[in-house]
Amino acid sequence: MTTLTETKLINIRRQLHKIPELALHETETHALLMKIIGDLDQTYLTIKQLPNLPTAILVRVSGSSPKRTIGYRTDIDALPVTESTGLSFASENVGVMHACGHDVHMAVALGVLSYFSEHQPTDNLIFFFQPAEESENGGKLAYEQGAFTDDWRPDEFYGLHDNPDLPAGAIGCRMGTLFAGTTEVNVDFEGQGGHAAYPQDANDMVVAAAAFISQVQTIISRSIDPIEGGVITLGKLEAGTIRNVIAGHAHIEGTIRGLTQTMIERIDERLKDVAAGIARSFNAQVNVTLNQGGYLPVENNPDLTKRFITYMKETPTIHFVETEPAMTGEDFGYLLSKIPGTMFWLGVEDESQLHSATLTPKESGIEPGVSAITGFIENRMNA
Repeated sequence: MTTLTETKLINIRRQLHKIPELALHETETHALLMKIIGDLDQTYLTIKQLPNLPTAILVRVSGSSPKRTIGYRTDIDALPVTESTGLSFASENVGVMHACGHDVHMAVALGVLSYFSEHQPTDNLIFFFQPAEESENGGKLAYEQGAFTDDWRPDEFYGLHDNPDLPAGAIGCRMGTLFAGTTEVNVDFEGQGGHAAYPQDANDMVVAAAAFISQVQTIISRSIDPIEGGVITLGKLEAGTIRNVIAGHAHIEGTIRGLTQTMIERIDERLKDVAAGIARSFNAQVNVTLNQGGYLPVENNPDLTKRFITYMKETPTIHFVETEPAMTGEDFGYLLSKIPGTMFWLGVEDESQLHSATLTPKESGIEPGVSAITGFIENRMNA
């Protein structure tokens, strides 16, 4: 039996940091997690794995007299980023890094699980070690594969994300939307290529794509309530082969972000309207593909979040910060659309931002995170 002290949790975080893996390929990470979980007291634990999502792990902690089942989720995948932190425990997998701090997330989850493996909870607990948060919609995949059925379905779900802008160990949260939902955008323009000297005989899709990009900018400024928030970023444009040939095809890729699903759908429709107008104006075919996947807005349940914030504010040992919504996406939003719950921030205080090659979370935030979460879960079980 292993008691996961602060020192051990920091060491685990460093081990995980060295072996980052991309979505649905978290095999080394899975093996290490299984080893650590297997070394815990197994008296109250049951482990479940998903045949079609082999890197996922669910752990059930049986309560002594359960009134409910409380779920806690952590993500386990990494990003295609080349690390440049200079840490002694830097990534050993070239071009892959825990640049979003999921190694910290896992360490905190293991700390909470370790505590309840030795202190039987009153309610049942489900810990979900989720693959493929950064891409491939791991939460949605797990849900659709029946991960949360029968005795494995939480009545309420909680999860955190580390935040380099908050002091190490601080807890941040808010009522309403914490993270935006996203839509992936792909647009293809089909016209007629030709010689640069004879534009009248061609149909230039560079011009059509440029007009589309310019008009899309008016969607947020003129179709969305300025009190609300939305973002359209068209980050990739491909067209043409050489300077003296008119391009008959252009391709654009981008992302839409919004704080409610209603807003995202409104932006999606306006973008399709603009595309239809460009098609008519330029006598071209404009094909729009929108993919929401599992990245819905992370909308915190009002009652559960009020209870969560009240506990964090009223506990003297916890530094609580009320935060603003973020335009970053998180696939926990899909699970919260199916099961009520709350997502919150854990401060890790760093000058570098999430997804950067130099992100270096302060490990001193891990133990306060474990303490705050275990305290809240115990408080929730007494309600």
